Amino acid sequence: MKKLLILLTLAQFMICAVPISVLAKSTEKKEIRVIGGKKDDFKDSKGRIWHGGQQTEKAWGGWIEKEPRTAEVKTLTDAAKAKADKAGYDHAIFHTVSWAQFPDTVKMALKTGNGVFDVTYLVGEHWSPSNRGFDIFIEGKNVQPLYVTPGKDEIDIKTYKNVSVTDGALNLHFAGNKETGKGDLNAMFSGIEVIPVGKGTAVNPKSKLATTWSTIKEQ
Repeated sequence: MKKLLILLTLAQFMICAVPISVLAKSTEKKEIRVIGGKKDDFKDSKGRIWHGGQQTEKAWGGWIEKEPRTAEVKTLTDAAKAKADKAGYDHAIFHTVSWAQFPDTVKMALKTGNGVFDVTYLVGEHWSPSNRGFDIFIEGKNVQPLYVTPGKDEIDIKTYKNVSVTDGALNLHFAGNKETGKGDLNAMFSGIEVIPVGKGTAVNPKSKLATTWSTIKEQ
């Protein structure tokens, strides 16, 4: 009888405690936005915060290895503005960039937590129209080899889906590539948006309880 009471108490504890741990796991993944060429955070028209990409060692992450350079031009073509509007991004995000003088590269580490993410790269080209070539690496994988930025005062928006992070930080690397055949190999970005997707790897509480209960009964 005493053993039965102990088992019932443990079962009740498991039922109450497991959902809390599952909740903690499900909130590990973080939504992060970064704006290039800025040290200060930027709040867009939707109230979303874009962290200044010219920062390092922040709670959200930052640049690593070598601080990028910055540039800003506040003009966009009408087509670029329409493209930004349709995608839901403020025009100002495409005015500035964090960039590196080749052969230097731009590297960012974002403290997303573990999980699966959709990663969006945003850029406004104002200086080397259709003549800037580099590779875009995410988590060590070349997701956009031989990338070439768009025309004068144009923008580009590229999303890479289902990127897996297992070490707590999403790593991005923008590196000039001579194989593009372009005259400007200075890699850059205007914005980075990282959005968690899926349900992650949370433990099923019923499965956890059944396994634990089986273990208790066998002892």
